Amino acid sequence: MALTRTALILGATGGAGYEIARALRARGWQIRAMHRRPDAVSSLMPEADWVEGDAMKAGDVLMAATNADLIVHAVNPPGYRNWGKLVLPMIDNTIAAARVNGARIVLPGTVYNYGPDAFPLLRETSAQNPVTRKGAIRVELEARLRRAAEAGVSVLIVRAGDFFGPNTGNSWLAQGMVKPGQPVRAVTHPGKPGIGHAWAYLPDFAETVARLVDKEADLAAFETFHFEGHWFEDGRDMAEQVRRAAGNEAAPIKHFPWRILHLAKPFVPLFREMAEMQYLWQVPVRLDNRKLVSALGSEPHTPIHVALKATLEGLDCLGPEARHHQIKEVSAAA
Repeated sequence: MALTRTALILGATGGAGYEIARALRARGWQIRAMHRRPDAVSSLMPEADWVEGDAMKAGDVLMAATNADLIVHAVNPPGYRNWGKLVLPMIDNTIAAARVNGARIVLPGTVYNYGPDAFPLLRETSAQNPVTRKGAIRVELEARLRRAAEAGVSVLIVRAGDFFGPNTGNSWLAQGMVKPGQPVRAVTHPGKPGIGHAWAYLPDFAETVARLVDKEADLAAFETFHFEGHWFEDGRDMAEQVRRAAGNEAAPIKHFPWRILHLAKPFVPLFREMAEMQYLWQVPVRLDNRKLVSALGSEPHTPIHVALKATLEGLDCLGPEARHHQIKEVSAAA
């Protein structure tokens, strides 16, 4: 009889942490989730063992990781704030806890690590020469993980483009393209016309992580895989798909107000952090998933219209127009 495996989720209330926890739970993992106020959030995932703790406190992470086989490091400063002060201490605490317990660390990776020299197709071996402050921090974070792997701590990094999904409020789609809690009457597109962009549906991403973790015996001490997700040769096509999924194909597609964002960034910290990422919308950025497909046979891939409808429903953006559109589709398929 197989022993129950335990996964500690740091960032379980965030999109990536939540979905990875669900995917692991479906494979029989015992889920332990750490949060500063577990009583306030435990209803989000009742099947998890919630423990109190702060990812910035080494002792809390060490205690939460007791006998864990896996630590999912999906915790990030909210609203992009205080990266310089929080990101690296948090990964150091995770590394220390993983070392004591012999756990593998799983990190959802980003494309921030790369500069224009690596575009348009990012491979696991592409040089990481970031042009932003957040990118430099992510490079150092992964460098610390690589050094930890050389010292005996196992690491798995799965990198993807922009996340979206029904439980992802902190995303470009939710914060920049539509308005959560309101029917979709317009869609804002952050990119340049004709420029490709990669999107990652979080349930697919989480399923990918869970499948890779199940192949522990085949993984090296330090492994990186790229998740392709939904790639659009013209990034505007994502906006087209959003309004179609919302049942309002006549909704206007607007340009993102980058100029206003730059003017306001000295006064609004979130705008400053968002403005730093503008370059990722000005050039095509695609992830090469051939290594991942070789390992798994295929990449989990929910059809875009299904993924977006689930996302918009989760954001409470499906108004009467969208519900009517869904009814017509179901009737047509019956």
